Amino acid sequence: MNPAPSAAPILSLKGISASFGHIRALVGVDLEVRAGEVVALVGDNAAGKSTLIKVVAGHIQPVSGTITVDGRTVTVPSPSAAHRLGIATVFQELAVCENLDVVQNLYLGKERRRPWSGRVRRDTVFIDDGAMEAEARELLASLTARIPSVRTPLRELSAGQRQTVAIARTLLGKPRIVLLDEPTASLSVGQTAEVLTLIESLRRLGLAVVLVSHNMNDVRAVADRIEVLRHGHNNGTFPASAPHEKILAAITGVR
Repeated sequence: MNPAPSAAPILSLKGISASFGHIRALVGVDLEVRAGEVVALVGDNAAGKSTLIKVVAGHIQPVSGTITVDGRTVTVPSPSAAHRLGIATVFQELAVCENLDVVQNLYLGKERRRPWSGRVRRDTVFIDDGAMEAEARELLASLTARIPSVRTPLRELSAGQRQTVAIARTLLGKPRIVLLDEPTASLSVGQTAEVLTLIESLRRLGLAVVLVSHNMNDVRAVADRIEVLRHGHNNGTFPASAPHEKILAAITGVR
């Protein structure tokens, strides 16, 4: 049974506007997401979905509006600032290393280290490969991920499994908010099912999830609520059970 979303939003965006020169990409956009909730962000191309994600992730600075995390107004000047606030992002272009195995990808740049107990200098430290492998197994098990072995090179995994590794890597920082930008794009039916199961696991773990997707079947499968953007504006809020025609009308602007 999935946990009920918390009453107060973990993440709240109010009046977010962003521009690229004379182009207004976002105009007064509002968005809220709670713990244990999956909110789908949908819209046509150039609706502002990825721009909004990048604002929250610290890649783009808004020209106006407020971002609130746990009821506290914050600024997100960089991706590292987003990480410190408990915000993790997985973009469509996965930053993974095909020649490294699952453990090495999960801990790339964040390797666990331990002091060496043998007859060497006291300040000598070594990568704790055993601890990383054990933690990787535990993490993937908590996500019910179908990875054959944590020592499998990523080039031998399916696209869906590589997406799973990319999402799992963000959880090592123990985020509370996870932003997913088109996580099922270009995946087969079976691979998509794996990623949707993973998103369900994120909800079960009590994380707040924002899902950007063009695929309404995927959205309906996992989302609690659907937020529509059109030309950089909010253009409708719907439950996932809302008629497809209503959501499509909000996306296209057809009455």
